Amino acid sequence: MTARYCKTASHSIALTVMALFAAIVCSSAALAADDVRVRFSWKLKGEYGHLYLAQDRGFYAAKNLAVRMGEGAGSQAALGALVQGQEDVVIMPGIFAASAIQKGMPIKIIALYHPKTPVVMISHPGNPILKPQDLEGKIVAHAVGETGTSYLGTFCAVNKIDCTKIKKVQMDAQSRVPQFLQNQVDAVSIYRTSDLPVLEQRTGIKFPILDLAQYGLVVPGLAAVTSDSAIEKKPDVLKRYLAAVGEGIEATRRDPRAAANAIAKVWQVGPSVDVIEAQVRATIDAMVPEEGKPIGWVDAKLIEQAIELLKTEQAIDHPKPTASFFTNELLAY
Repeated sequence: MTARYCKTASHSIALTVMALFAAIVCSSAALAADDVRVRFSWKLKGEYGHLYLAQDRGFYAAKNLAVRMGEGAGSQAALGALVQGQEDVVIMPGIFAASAIQKGMPIKIIALYHPKTPVVMISHPGNPILKPQDLEGKIVAHAVGETGTSYLGTFCAVNKIDCTKIKKVQMDAQSRVPQFLQNQVDAVSIYRTSDLPVLEQRTGIKFPILDLAQYGLVVPGLAAVTSDSAIEKKPDVLKRYLAAVGEGIEATRRDPRAAANAIAKVWQVGPSVDVIEAQVRATIDAMVPEEGKPIGWVDAKLIEQAIELLKTEQAIDHPKPTASFFTNELLAY
């Protein structure tokens, strides 16, 4: 009787020890999750839906990552925080990252999701601009640093139209769309992935569209950027992060509505889920992967074209070597 009791007690103690050991292991694993601080260059928009779906589906956690995402207030501020070590990754337009690198900032593009920025020129239904030649004689809203019109000279050259016949009216960035809606200008450039769905839902108007990328304006868009220091110190963490993002993109292709719902959970003052879904779909449609390469792969030719674009906007006498702008090493998973 006593022996049986001791045997049972010993078995019970063994189970308890095993349970405690398992709890400690799980607790240690949770504590060991690597933090990844992600900053957007701007406010929340459907363009980031796949990143929140990756979080919602547990793709980050499965790779032992604790990802924290936050809104931004412009590329310059986000990059400043990145270089100071306050952030690990910035999600931003690739052309702005390339400009910062050319100026000497120690950062690199580690994934380029939009080889061509999905920017369009919208016009009024009664005075449509559907092809580059239709721009001649028109008044176009322009703001400093705005993608759609900053490289208008290159766009004109590629399409053999006379840029002197296009009147660019410079104004504050926030004034462009209101001025357009008030018929003060004939056209304004906006993003398919954020502005267009919101504007069409708000006005009930299907605006005539001139797709600038379709007509040769190749500007690197949505990209993941990190510091040279982070690449050196935590390459494995960044690899796992990009892998999880890739899974989020594939999941979003299969179910855009799920990505819209995922970001809507944190976007308290956002538009309707239908509008967010339209943004998500436009974002995914612009992600054209290079055959045989992981999503986000950076084509050196696109960077070379970006450098040429920067030459038209900035006085660049000695452009940096193409390889100094990006790395694909973190995508080799």
